Amino acid sequence: MVQQVVTKVTLDLESFRERSAGKKVVILYPWTNYRTLFLTHFYQSNNAGLLYYRITEEQTSLISWLSGMCEEFSKVNSDFGTTLKAALDSRKKSVALAEALATDLAAIKTPQTTLYIDELDRLPFDAEFEKFINALVAVLPKNTQLVFNSRMLMHQPWYDLIAHGEAIVLGTEHRKDDGMFTLEKKEHPQLEVYALGRGYTIVNGQQVDNWDGALPRNLFFFFMDRPLVTRREIFETFWPELPVKEATNVFHVTKRKISERISLKIDPSKTYEMTQYGGGFYTPGDKLTRHYDVFDFQADVERAMISADEDQEEELLRRAVEHYKSPYLQDTDMPWIVQRREQLRLLNSQALISLGRIYKRRGDSELSLGYFTRSLAHTPEREDIHREVMNIYLKLGRKQDAQMQYRQLAETLRTAYNINPSRETQDLHHIIEAS
Repeated sequence: MVQQVVTKVTLDLESFRERSAGKKVVILYPWTNYRTLFLTHFYQSNNAGLLYYRITEEQTSLISWLSGMCEEFSKVNSDFGTTLKAALDSRKKSVALAEALATDLAAIKTPQTTLYIDELDRLPFDAEFEKFINALVAVLPKNTQLVFNSRMLMHQPWYDLIAHGEAIVLGTEHRKDDGMFTLEKKEHPQLEVYALGRGYTIVNGQQVDNWDGALPRNLFFFFMDRPLVTRREIFETFWPELPVKEATNVFHVTKRKISERISLKIDPSKTYEMTQYGGGFYTPGDKLTRHYDVFDFQADVERAMISADEDQEEELLRRAVEHYKSPYLQDTDMPWIVQRREQLRLLNSQALISLGRIYKRRGDSELSLGYFTRSLAHTPEREDIHREVMNIYLKLGRKQDAQMQYRQLAETLRTAYNINPSRETQDLHHIIEAS
C-alpha cells in the first residue's frame, strides 16, 4: 500500500479512494501546502491517466488557460484536444468549451483519468468561469475526475458542488476556523480576507468588488487586522484632524457601508456587522466565521520560532512563506498600511532565513542558498545573510557569484546608508579573492 505521511496529514491509497469515490471534483483546501503530497498520490495511483497542468502568470483568462493546456497536452498526445481546439478556433462560449473538453477527456483510453489543474487562482472567477465549471462537471465522463488547487476555493461554484455531493475537499486538517467547508443546517456565513497582495474579500464564495469608496475598504482591512481596537485608535488613524463629533459621524456612516457590503453577499434583508462594541473595544462580530491569510502567516512563523522539533519548524515555515504571496495591501499607502507592510516583510524575510539555516545545518547548500537569496529580495540590507550566500558560493566553487554578491552588498549599503561593508565581510571577500 502506498502511504505518505506529512506531520499530521496521513493519506493512504485506500483512504483516498474511499473518500473520493463517486466524486467528480477534488478540491485542495486553500490553506494547505500539501499539494505536492496530493500530486504524488494522484500520480502513484493513476500514473497513465494523470493530466497535470499548471496555469502560468500570463494566462489570465479562461480562453488563454484552455488554449495553453490544449497545446501542452497535444505535445504528449497528438490526438488530444481536437474537439476543444476546434471550439476555441470557432470562439465558442464557455458552455460549448466545457462540452468540447469533456469530449476530449472521454476519448482518452485509460480506466481512470485525473485532470489536475494547479494555480487556478490566476484566472478571474467570473460568471463565464462559473458557467464553464458547472457545464464541465455536468457532462464529465464517468471515469474522469477533476482536481483543482487554488487559494480562492470559497468562490462559487465550489460551495454548491460540495453541497450537492459532487465535490470533496482534502487538506482540512489544519484549517483555522471550523465551518469553512462544513455544511451546516444553520447558515454560517464565511468571511475570507486575503490582504497579502492587492487585497480582496470573499463573502460566502462571492467577492466584494464594490466597497462604495476607498474609505470603507480601508476601514474594513483595519478592523480585520486589529481584532481589538479602541475608538480613539480608529479616529487617530483615519481622522486625526477632525473634531470628535465629526469623526464619530463619518465613522458610523463608513461602518454602516461595510455592513451593507457584507450583508449584500449573504442576505440583504439582514444586517451582518463585522464588529461588536463592548468594554471600550471593537472586537470581531459573532455572526461571521473569519479567515485571514495574514493571521495564518503570522501564527505559522510564531509557532515555528518556539518549536523544539526541526521537522515541525520546517513544515510551519514552509507553510508560512506560501501564505506570503505579495506585500501587504501593496496598492494602498496609508501610513498604518505601510507600517504593517514593513512588519510583515521583515517577518517573511526571517521565515526564509530560518528555512535557509535549517537546510544549511543539514548540508543542503542548494536549498539553503535558494532561501537565503529569496530573503535578500525582501531585506537586501541584511549583511549577515549576504555573508551566508558568499560562503555557500565559495563552498560550491562559484567564485564569480561570490564576488558579485559582495559587490551587490557594497552597492546596497552605499546607496541606503552611505557606509561600507563591515570588516568581517571584507575579510571574507579577501578570502574569496585569494581562493
